[in-house]
Amino acid sequence: MNLSEIRAQFPSLESGRAYLDNAAGSLMPRRAIEAVTDHLMRYGATNGLPGHQPGREVLNVKHRAREATALFFNGQPEDVVMGPSATALAFRMATAFARLWGPGDEVIVSGLEHEANASPWRELQRVGVTVKVWHGRLPDLRTDLSDLEALITDRTRLVAVTTASNVLGGLVDVPAVAALARAAGAWTFVDAVQSAPHEFPDVQTWGADFVTFSMYKVFGPHLGALWVRPELRAGLPWPKLSFFPEGDVHGLEHGSAPFELLAGWLGTVDYLRDLGGAAQLDRRALEAAAARIRDLETPVAARLLSGLVALPHVTVYGARDMQRRIGTVAFRVEGEAPEQTAARLSDQGIDLSAGHFYAVQPLTDLGLYPQGVARTSIAHYTSMDEIERLLAALT
Repeated sequence: MNLSEIRAQFPSLESGRAYLDNAAGSLMPRRAIEAVTDHLMRYGATNGLPGHQPGREVLNVKHRAREATALFFNGQPEDVVMGPSATALAFRMATAFARLWGPGDEVIVSGLEHEANASPWRELQRVGVTVKVWHGRLPDLRTDLSDLEALITDRTRLVAVTTASNVLGGLVDVPAVAALARAAGAWTFVDAVQSAPHEFPDVQTWGADFVTFSMYKVFGPHLGALWVRPELRAGLPWPKLSFFPEGDVHGLEHGSAPFELLAGWLGTVDYLRDLGGAAQLDRRALEAAAARIRDLETPVAARLLSGLVALPHVTVYGARDMQRRIGTVAFRVEGEAPEQTAARLSDQGIDLSAGHFYAVQPLTDLGLYPQGVARTSIAHYTSMDEIERLLAALT
């Protein structure tokens, strides 16, 4: 598919507005939207139960969605949890960790985190766990592995790290972080929410122990997912319904599933298969889709960043080059509050957002919290024309 054909898959783009808030939530392809509607039209709120045919069909939707999510992680279905959001799943894991750790134990949180991968671990302070911060280095907040190495001790139990900053766009070397943590006997909890739409997760090569992402950042409905390293499952005392066996990660899926949203996610994955030019859904098909996304986004992200950096009255935060970053850029316009910038642009049909985006630590380190920044962020369906409209409106 060329860009025009791709954009035709997303009905929200028909409005003619430039949607540049993809870091907050992506648009959905038509087949995903139709899958949600079709499921509701056929099944309503029928639950996934094996006692009758509709119930078995609905239960099969959940099984298929789990298998598709496992492919997206490059893992196995029995290691995958699906829930309302990555944040909710992290808090559920924090409850399990609070039953394992206490005074004398330590957790390290990177200074780039969205609070979904920070607040749950700060909750462990209630049981005596010490929380340390691996700060990024000023002025652009790039993380340095030597700083992390200096924080890790034999008391470190967990290192929480994002794959990409949700506000600054900077990427982190996750395999290197996981290797440092593992050498010290610690686990790594990876928030892949921001990188997942651009570079799909790969639990086989990252070496992490827990990985989360949000389907609604990857052209799907409002859902989250968690992968747990299989050899850890049996020893994790998460809260669950009594009939779930120990070590069954599906016990983390509290309550009935949102089956219609799972059907929508299956529509999204089918779109990604098509984007990769494959007839059959497998990991290779998703890798081909990721490569296509990378090819589409690279020139658009480069133009966005260079164009903003070139404007004399605009201050860009984070890295000012495309080395180890995605197409998410934080900025402020001289003499204008971030929310004023976003409102002015929206009046012109250019939609981005302003605020702190739950990125409390990085924006605090930059002296920008709580007012925050204006943030623009692309997806593979973003056109160069939309970037030029933004730059012209800011000139």
